[in-house]
Amino acid sequence: MSETYTESVDCVVIGAGVVGLAVARALALAGREVIILEAADMIGTETSSRNSEVIHAGIYYPIGSLKAKFCIDGKNALYRYCADHGVPHRRCGKIIVATDESQVPAMHEIQERAAKCGVTDLEFLTAEDAKAMEPELFCHAALWSPSTGIIDTHTLMLELQGDAEANGAMTAFLSPVEKGAVTDDGILLEVGGESPMRLNCRTVINSAGIHAPALAGRIEGMPADKVPTTYYTKGNYYALAGRTPFSRLVYPAPTTQFLGVHITIDIGGQARFGPDVEHIDEIDYDVDPRRSDGFYEAVRRYWPGLKDGALHPSYSGIRPRITPPGEPLCDFVVQGPGDHGVHGLVNLLGIESPGLTSSMAIADHVVEMLGTRN
Repeated sequence: MSETYTESVDCVVIGAGVVGLAVARALALAGREVIILEAADMIGTETSSRNSEVIHAGIYYPIGSLKAKFCIDGKNALYRYCADHGVPHRRCGKIIVATDESQVPAMHEIQERAAKCGVTDLEFLTAEDAKAMEPELFCHAALWSPSTGIIDTHTLMLELQGDAEANGAMTAFLSPVEKGAVTDDGILLEVGGESPMRLNCRTVINSAGIHAPALAGRIEGMPADKVPTTYYTKGNYYALAGRTPFSRLVYPAPTTQFLGVHITIDIGGQARFGPDVEHIDEIDYDVDPRRSDGFYEAVRRYWPGLKDGALHPSYSGIRPRITPPGEPLCDFVVQGPGDHGVHGLVNLLGIESPGLTSSMAIADHVVEMLGTRN
């Protein structure tokens, strides 16, 4: 490594997205000395600020999976935290629609699986029930999820950062972690930026989002066979011109790869549609206006009244996906020393949806994994 000064620290969290900030807060509350390293110049500039801002109920995930457990536990923790800290949010609810008669049995299957995971508040709706709730909606049947909500993610991240720093954590922006090495004394990180430094860390939490697998691969001593491949999977969003007729979120029946082009409404009341699935080779956040053609077709299956020209490019995000295209999505990967053999290292890999909802539950899990509790 380059000749820069070395400082010993207790705990470093790499990545100041919503999950990294939640982890840093939990560790600081547990009495750990925490430094948050962020490559960008502010918090949450990637996946955390480029998503649907939905508080998920925990409906779709396999029984016994980390996604199911963390989503449900995280949802409950998030609603409490928002109420206690004044984070703007709303339990607006979600309607999952079967737009074809053949999809109706899947509604019952989703309801049964969700109940086995602990989500017991789903209500089956007839087409008439759903239309009574949302008159512009078309479907053959639906599910009503009253515990789904929306949140102002940026305010949430500011609160998490503030809590972490109030309990002694420090945040260093423009501090990219270039590489690391496992040593007898811990994990030595080489940090770039305007003031390069070495940090000899007792504990490192790799919460670098879409960059987390690549970063894990740059830590000398981390087993290469434990580092998954990143598959950049872009999701594009389009905003609705004018006022939305919906007061609730509307989702189509899900597929194995994503939850479909759905209608979400932000805290300000703006409706947006997305995300789709676009496999890309490199990071690119441009939204191609031509992709909206597919959105009109998808949305009109449940909202026939969508007018031509009503959708406009809004923004895009890139999922931290470690599942190859075409394969069923894998679970969250939370790698601790017992998984890879590196003492003091926790890798958070493939933390895509429902990562936002799960953030506080993931943080508690990391604290427990490291043997320090709040």
